[in-house]
Amino acid sequence: MLRSLFRRHPLPPSKLIHCVFFSTGTSVSSSGVTASPDPHFLVEYLVHTCGFSADDASKVSKSLPRFQSTEKLDAALGFFRSQGFDGANLRKIISRRPGLLCRDVENSLGPKFKILRDMGLSESHIVNAVMRHRIILSLDVQNTLLPKLKVWESLFGSREILLRKLRGCNRFISASIEKVVRPNLNFLRDECGIPEDRVSLVLKKLPGFIAQNPDTLRALVDRTVGLGVPRGSGMFLWILFALHAVRRKKFEAQLKLMNNFGWSNSDFITAIKTQPRFLLLSIESLQRKMEFLVNDVGISPSDIAHCPAPLVLSLEKRLIPRFRVMEILKSEGLWTSTNKLHGVLSLSGPKFLQKFVQPYQAILPKLLEVLHEDVRFSEFHFAI
Repeated sequence: MLRSLFRRHPLPPSKLIHCVFFSTGTSVSSSGVTASPDPHFLVEYLVHTCGFSADDASKVSKSLPRFQSTEKLDAALGFFRSQGFDGANLRKIISRRPGLLCRDVENSLGPKFKILRDMGLSESHIVNAVMRHRIILSLDVQNTLLPKLKVWESLFGSREILLRKLRGCNRFISASIEKVVRPNLNFLRDECGIPEDRVSLVLKKLPGFIAQNPDTLRALVDRTVGLGVPRGSGMFLWILFALHAVRRKKFEAQLKLMNNFGWSNSDFITAIKTQPRFLLLSIESLQRKMEFLVNDVGISPSDIAHCPAPLVLSLEKRLIPRFRVMEILKSEGLWTSTNKLHGVLSLSGPKFLQKFVQPYQAILPKLLEVLHEDVRFSEFHFAI
C-alpha cells in the first residue's frame, strides 16, 4: 500500500545492536529484540540509533511506554529517514513529540506524508512543513487534516500560496477552524465590516492574524478603535495587521524614537492611520530613514508624520538614489520646483523616470547610473 513511501534505511550495524541490547541482559526472539527490565534500555537505543546525548535520550524515554521489542521503534525511525529526515531533524521532532515513535507507519504516519506529497510538496519541503507544523502528524487525516488544508487553501486563494506558507510559516495549521478561525472571520465580517476576501489579503502576509485567540483579536480591534480609527475605515484592517505584528514593547520604543525626532503622540497616531506599515520596520531602520529624511533631504518631522509613505521605501535602493537625482537636477538648474521632496520620493518608478530622468537623459546620462541599484528602474529602462 504505502511501500513507495517507506524505503527503509539500514539501522546501525548488527554488531552494535548486539552490543547495546545483549550487554544489558536482553534475549532475542523471532519477534525482535526483547526489552529487559533495565531502565536504560530506551536510553541506549535512542543514543545508538538516533545520536541523542545520554541526558536528552533519558528525557525522551520518560515519555515513552516500555517496549517489548524494537520492531515498532525501528519501523518509525526507518520511515522518517526514508522521508528525508536527517539526524538533527529526527532528534528535534522526537524530542518534541516522542509519541511519534509509537505510531503505526502504514495507518498513521504514511497517509499524512502521502497527502502532502500529493499536494505537490517535494521531499525537502515536506520535511520543512512537518518541522514547522508538527501537529500535522497528530491530526486525523480525513476528519481534521484534509478539512483544515482545504479551509486554508480557500483563505489563501490558491494551493501554491498554501504550500508556500506550509514551508515558511509557523503554527497556523494548529489553530482550530471551528473555535478560532471561523469565529474570527465572522467577527471581522459581522462586527467590523471586513469581508473574507479582504482578510485573505492580510493572511497572505501573516496567516497567524486569523489564527489568534478570538478574545485577543477583539482586544486588538478595541485598541485600533481607541486610536481613533473607525471600523468602517479602509485602513482599519491594515492597522489591525500592523498592531498584531508588532509587540507592545517595540511599539513603545518606536513612539519614543519618533518623540525624539519631534513627533507628538498625535503625530504618531496620524502616521499610523495613513501608513501603518512603518510600524513593521526595525527601530534601527526607522531611525536611519528619519535621520536621512530630516537631516539630508530637509523634510520636517511634521511633514513626514502627515505623509509617511517614504518611511516604508528602501533607503538604499529608493530614497538615496532619487535624492541624488534631484540634487543633480537642482545643481544644473533643471529643477527649481518648490514641491516638497517627499512627494517626489513616493512617485512610482515609471512616473519618476518619465518626469525627472527621460527629459534630461541626453545631457545627463549619469542620472540612470545613479538609479542603477533599483531593479525596477533598470527593467523599465531596458524596456523602452
